[in-house]
Amino acid sequence: MLVTNPFVGNTVVRLKGFQKLTSTDEALQTWLNVLQVKRGEVVTVPLNEALNRVLAKDMVAKEDLPRFDKSAVDGYALRAENTMGTSQFKPVIFQITKFEEVDSKQAKQVWTGNAIPKGANAVVMIENTKRRDGELEVWVQLPLGGNVSKKGEDVKKGENVVKAGTRLNPYHLGLLAALGNGEVEVIEKPSIAILATGNELAEAGSKLSENQIFESNRIMLSAMCRELDAEPVDLGIAKDDVNDIAEKLRMALRNCDAVITTGGTSVGGVDLVPDAVNEIGKPGVVVHGMAMRPAMPTALAVLEGKPVIILSGNPVAAIIGFEVFARPLICRMQGMSKEEARPAVKAVMARKIATALGRRTFVRVRVLRKDGEFFAEPVSARGSGAISTMTRGNGFVIVPENREGVTEGEIVTAHLFGKVETVIEDV
Repeated sequence: MLVTNPFVGNTVVRLKGFQKLTSTDEALQTWLNVLQVKRGEVVTVPLNEALNRVLAKDMVAKEDLPRFDKSAVDGYALRAENTMGTSQFKPVIFQITKFEEVDSKQAKQVWTGNAIPKGANAVVMIENTKRRDGELEVWVQLPLGGNVSKKGEDVKKGENVVKAGTRLNPYHLGLLAALGNGEVEVIEKPSIAILATGNELAEAGSKLSENQIFESNRIMLSAMCRELDAEPVDLGIAKDDVNDIAEKLRMALRNCDAVITTGGTSVGGVDLVPDAVNEIGKPGVVVHGMAMRPAMPTALAVLEGKPVIILSGNPVAAIIGFEVFARPLICRMQGMSKEEARPAVKAVMARKIATALGRRTFVRVRVLRKDGEFFAEPVSARGSGAISTMTRGNGFVIVPENREGVTEGEIVTAHLFGKVETVIEDV
C-alpha cells in the first residue's frame, strides 16, 4: 500500500483494485457539489402527527405565554404585603372571598393554572394554610409575585420559539400546542429506495438453497432511514446482472427522491452496480473507493439530479457508509441547517487498538459508565460482515487518517448508537 500525503485532508491511498481512495470529507463534499441537494416540499400536518418531522419555517409566538398572570400552585391568591411578619406561631387571618377581585385581608382559592384575581399579587400554597368557617389562617410570609407565573414569563409575543430546520420532539409539540397551534408546516419525508444485489441473497423467512444467505441489509437500512424520518421504499433483491440492476434503478429514480443500494460495489467481476449506474446516465458515479475502514468500496453517484449511494454488501460496512454519507444527505433533504449527529461522550479507551495509516477507521466499542467516567471497550471482530458487533457494542470511535491506532488510557470521542450501561461495583 502506498500512502500519499497521509497528514492532509485529501488523503489518497493506492492499492490493488482501486486506482485511488478518496478521503471521506473530500468525497462527501465533491458529491454534494455535483448533486446540489434540494430541500423537500412543504406540507401541513396536524400537530399530533408532527413528531420527528422537520419544521419548514420559524414558529413565532402570536401571543404571550402565559397569556395572563396565573397561579403556579394550588392555594389562595392574596396580597403579599398583608403577610409581612407572618409565621407558624404568628399566623394572619384572611377572609375567603368568591369574587373575582381581592381586597385587603381577603383571599380567593385558586388551582394551578388559574388566573390571578384582580388585586392579588401572590399565592400561598394550600399546605401553608388552615381553613375554617370562611376564614383562612396563613402561616408563611410571601414575597411580591410569590408562586405566580407572570404573563409572558415563558414566551413573549413575537418571539421565535422553534427555528426552521428543527426536528420536532415531544416538548416542541407541547410548546406549539400551548401557543394555540393545531397544525404545523414541515418538510415532506424524503422517499429513499433501497435495493440489495447478489445471487447469493434470499429473503429472510424463506427457505435457503445451497450457498445462499439471508439478506438483512434492506431491513436494517430501512430502519436507519426511519430513524431520520425518511420513508424507505423496498425494491427487493436484484440478481448479479447489469440489466436487472439498471431496470430496478430506473424504477427507483422514477418514484423516489434518492436511492441506496447494497452489494455489488467493489471491483470484482460480479460487482456490477457502478457499471449499471454509469450505463443509465450522467454524471453517474462521482466518487468510488473511500479512504475509510470499513466501507472502503462505497460509491457516490448522481442520476437525473438524484442522489445514489452504493454501499457495501457487508452489514457493518453498509452501516458505516450510511452514517457517513446517507445521514448528512437525508438531513439536507429535510432542510436541516446541519447534520443531525449522534450523541457523543468523552471516554477512556480501555485497551490499545491498531489501525491503518491513511484510512479513517470506525472502531466499534462498548461504552460503559463507571464512577462517573466513561470507558470505551473495543468490540472484537474480523471483517466488516460481523453484524453482531453492532449489537454487542453501543458506539464507535473514529480514528483519523493520520493515526496508527489509539493507545490504552487515551481520551477519545465515542459516538453513541445505543444506551450506555452504568457499572456499579459491589462494596
